Amino acid sequence: MKKIKTLTFVAFMAALANILSVPPIAIPIPLGTFQTSIHFTQLPLFIAGILLGSTAGLMTGAIGGLFMSLVFAPKIPFIIGGLAILGFAVGVFAKRLRPLYAGILAWLVQAPYVAVTDYAWFTLFSPATKTPEAAWAFITSILVILTVEAVISSALAEVIVAYLKKARIEL
Repeated sequence: MKKIKTLTFVAFMAALANILSVPPIAIPIPLGTFQTSIHFTQLPLFIAGILLGSTAGLMTGAIGGLFMSLVFAPKIPFIIGGLAILGFAVGVFAKRLRPLYAGILAWLVQAPYVAVTDYAWFTLFSPATKTPEAAWAFITSILVILTVEAVISSALAEVIVAYLKKARIEL
């Protein structure tokens, strides 16, 4: 019964992560010819990883990034891997740290992956960037946006997890 509850919760959180990645919930931000957005896809990953551990966080991240990676933002196919890393890392850090710190540290683990894969993508495949300098300009903007999203999502996860524990809602 516990496995069914866990899989159901992971599926729900993954679906929520996909929903949080699309407009009007995600706010589009054009960066020249490249389009990004402010979204809170990280929040369900954080909640799943914090409450159920690193495997649940990894699964939520991988499934939760499908829509954004394959349908909404096909320009960067590496999103699935990045969100899987984020979900896994938050589950690892949540064993010893408050949700706020676990989410922020998980983002610091994911950030190099984002920088490397985005650089490879922008310099090798994107017509929007012709030079490494242009690629880094895009990547820097994306990293700033993702940092803000991670901090806000971490703070929200801390509040939500505290509420669930206070209400004695168990998974």
